[in-house]
Amino acid sequence: MNHDSTFLSNATEATIRIGILALLIAWCFTIVKPFLIPGIWGVIIAVASYPGFLKLRDWLGGRTTLAATLITILGLFILITPTVLLSGTVIDGAEALAQGVQNERFAVPPPPAGIKDWPLIGATLDSSWRHASQNLMVTATQFTPQLKSLGAWLLSMAANLGIGLLQFSLALIIAGLLLAHADNSARTAYAIAQRLAGEKGASLARLAEATVRSVTRGILGVALIQSLLAGIGFMFIGIPGAGLWALLCLFLSVVQIGLLPVTLPMVIYVFFTADTGPAVLFMIWSILVGAMDNVLKPILLGRGVAVPMAVIFVGAIGGFLSSGIIGLFVGSVVLVLGYKLILAWLEDNTKSSSP
Repeated sequence: MNHDSTFLSNATEATIRIGILALLIAWCFTIVKPFLIPGIWGVIIAVASYPGFLKLRDWLGGRTTLAATLITILGLFILITPTVLLSGTVIDGAEALAQGVQNERFAVPPPPAGIKDWPLIGATLDSSWRHASQNLMVTATQFTPQLKSLGAWLLSMAANLGIGLLQFSLALIIAGLLLAHADNSARTAYAIAQRLAGEKGASLARLAEATVRSVTRGILGVALIQSLLAGIGFMFIGIPGAGLWALLCLFLSVVQIGLLPVTLPMVIYVFFTADTGPAVLFMIWSILVGAMDNVLKPILLGRGVAVPMAVIFVGAIGGFLSSGIIGLFVGSVVLVLGYKLILAWLEDNTKSSSP
């Protein structure tokens, strides 16, 4: 009875302690949850910009805080300036489009003769296009439910974009703080990795670091270059709302769909509204920009990582589809680390089974 009473007392005390500990962890998670995504982004930005930070720090004579501050200010400038320009372009384009439709100055050119011969969609597309070219307002009235859904989606996307802008600004500040204490941050990260993975922790931490930089260059970097060059082409040729289309190009490039769903209609539009010479130049420019990822991505994606490029690519895209843009990095890092752990396990089994 004495033993049972002691056991029951110890079990009750352990349960209370575990419950209080679980409650404390859940409470702490609730408090830091709003900062979780900016924190992850801050770590990603700090890791990706660390080589540049080291060069800037050396150039400034070892002034760590000044180098981190300059990188943070530069990041905020790069983030805010295109956002302001994009917002102005979108608002001006929307106002011009609305006024043109109301005053019946905006006209849709008639469809080309060969469209009605396209299989499956040719006749329907030709009929809808012809009605829009004859009376745009009547055609728009027929698609009122779809336009309302599109408007609601655009408003939702704009709201999410504003929240994302605030989160990314906070992430840049967090990245600056991490870079200002880069040595301590690196020691903490390596200590956690060694605590979790033992003697292989340091190599896995270096692998995760190289993977983040590889994905930054190979996917986001290429997408940013493509969308920027595509936006320059849109602005040069005079396409309304060029900033909005450039943003859509950035999204399509990140999810690996490519720029064709945007550039192909733009090329057709330009051929109908501009002279032949500029239209041909714009078509060539669009083809070159769209094919650029086929050259840059193999060069940048697997650079510095002793892992097949397909593993990084599958992890990045799978992570994006499951967890959004954060998954681009988290998915690739997790899949690369899992790939390395499986290889290490297979090597250990081979060594232990060999005579």
